[in-house]
Amino acid sequence: MTQIAFKPARFAAAAILASTMLTGCGALGLGGGGKAGDTSYVARDVSTLYRAAQDRLERGQYTTAAALFDEVERQHPYSPWARRAQLMSAYTYWLAKDHTKSIESANRFLAIHPGNRDAPYASYLVALNYYEQISDVEHDQKTTRDALAALGEVVRRYPDTQYAADATLKLDLVNDHLAGKEMEVGRYYERAGNWLAASLRFREVIDKYQTTSHTPEALFRLTESYLALGIPAEAKKSAAVLGANYPGSEWYQRAYDLMQKHAPAA
Repeated sequence: MTQIAFKPARFAAAAILASTMLTGCGALGLGGGGKAGDTSYVARDVSTLYRAAQDRLERGQYTTAAALFDEVERQHPYSPWARRAQLMSAYTYWLAKDHTKSIESANRFLAIHPGNRDAPYASYLVALNYYEQISDVEHDQKTTRDALAALGEVVRRYPDTQYAADATLKLDLVNDHLAGKEMEVGRYYERAGNWLAASLRFREVIDKYQTTSHTPEALFRLTESYLALGIPAEAKKSAAVLGANYPGSEWYQRAYDLMQKHAPAA
C-alpha cells in the first residue's frame, strides 16, 4: 500500500543550523564507512552527536542514524535537541522499516510532549507504521485494526492538518480491507455448507462496512445464505436492498435470478 510521509520542514532547517555548530564527524570516528559500532556509548557534545545522526540519515544509513538520534536523547535528555532527536528517531526508524521502534519513539514523543506542534506528525507516524504492516486477508488482521484505530485518532485529534486528510483516505482503504477479510471468512463458511456462520459474516460487512466495495457481493451472499437456510422472506429483503442500491450490478442480476429460481413467490 502506498503512503505519504510528511517530514516536518523545520527539521531540515535545524540540520543546517546544526552544521554551523559542529566540530565535524571525524573526531567521532563517523567519517566515510562507519558501521553500527559508531553508536557505541561514548559521551559526545549534543551538537556533534546530532550532526552525526543527520549525516547518517543523509547517507541512507537509517538504522545507524536512528540509533544516534536515540543517543542524543539518552546522553542529553534535557537539551532542546532531545525533543527534536526523539521525533527524528521515529522518522528514521520508519525509513529503516523498523516499525516497532518507530512506533515506540513516536509514542514516547507523544507521551512527553502531547501539546507540541509536531504531535500531529508523531501521531501520523504511529498510524503509518501500522498501515504499512497490513497483511493480506488470509492472515490475522490485528495490525489492520491497530491501523484503523491509529488513523482514526489522527483524524479525531488533528482534523485540520494535512495528516488528517491523508489518514481519512487510508481509513477508507483499511475499512475495505477489513470488509474483505469478513468476505473471505464468509465464503469459506459457504463452501463448508455452514450457512448460518456465513450469513453472520456477510451481515457484518453490511452493518459495519456498508460504504466499501464489498457491499454488493455481501448482499448477494446473504441472499444466497438465507435461501439455503430456508428463510426466503429474509432472502427477499436482502435482494431488495441490493436492487435498490446497486440495480445495474452483476450481483443484483445474480440475486434476482436466484430468487426467481428458488423462491419466485417470496
